[in-house]
This record gives sequence, C-alpha cells and structure tokens, in this order.
Amino acid sequence: MVLNSIDKLIKKYENGETTLEEEQVLKHYFSKDTVAPHLEQYKPMFAYFLENQQEQYTKALPLKPKSMFNYKWLSVAAVAAILLGVYFSMPVSDAHYEQNLVGTFCEPEEAFNEVSKQLAMISSHFNKGASTVNYLDEVHKGASTLNYLNEVENTTSIIFKTN
Repeated sequence: MVLNSIDKLIKKYENGETTLEEEQVLKHYFSKDTVAPHLEQYKPMFAYFLENQQEQYTKALPLKPKSMFNYKWLSVAAVAAILLGVYFSMPVSDAHYEQNLVGTFCEPEEAFNEVSKQLAMISSHFNKGASTVNYLDEVHKGASTLNYLNEVENTTSIIFKTN
C-alpha cells in the first residue's frame, strides 16, 4: 500500500503537482536505506535535496549602501557651462554686432518679398508631399466599411447569445 502511494506521489512530482507535504513524504521515503528497486533512480536526487536543505549561507552580507552619484552637482555644472557659453558668445560692441548681421534687410519691403518667396517655396514642397499621401483617404474609407462587419458580429452574438 505504501509503495502504491509512493508511485502515485512520484507521478505527481514529475508533473509538478505535489504539495510541500507530499514532497516531504517523498524525501523521507528516499532517505531510508531500503527503497523499491524500480525507484532507486530517484534516491540520489532526493538525497541531494535533503543535503541542500541543510546548507546555510555563512558569509557576511555587506549592509553599507553604495555611494550614490550626486546628480545635483552635475546639473549645477551644466547650467554654469551654458551660462559661460552664452556670456562669451555675446558681441562685445555695436560695431562688431553690425558685422555679424548677415542676411538682414534694411528695407521692410525687401524683407517681406524675401519671406513671401521662401514661404511660397515651402508651400509648393509641402503640397507635393501631401499629394503623395492622398491614398490614405482610400485606406480610411476601406477600414470604415469593415466596421460594418463588427456590427454583424455583434448582432449574431446577440442572436445566438455567445457573449
């Protein structure tokens, strides 16, 4: 009778269905000197489990926290670097500032004409790119017709009560 229960427990153990108490029964059975001959193959495995159950970790665990990098000072250094960069890139005098004004217009009409010309060029390129994407409207129309299939499915599920 005991052998039959051990065989059943072994099958449950192999399927991963045993409880902790059942595993203790198996460990106790395989710790004995006499084991059924057809179960001898399991004896080293359960002996290993019993031996490992007795092991303990003896090394000391370091409980000191690792030193954390202080990101506050990194942000302060970054702000200081940005401020120094802005300060040293500023023009020193108005004469030097006048030399750096490349591409500016003195007359408002010239500036307006140039801006209008640039905006027209941007608009033509944008329209050319937008015309290549018009096929997406057709895809959207096709996808909207597929929504009718969802309505049919909902209706059939109500009729047949499959929900």
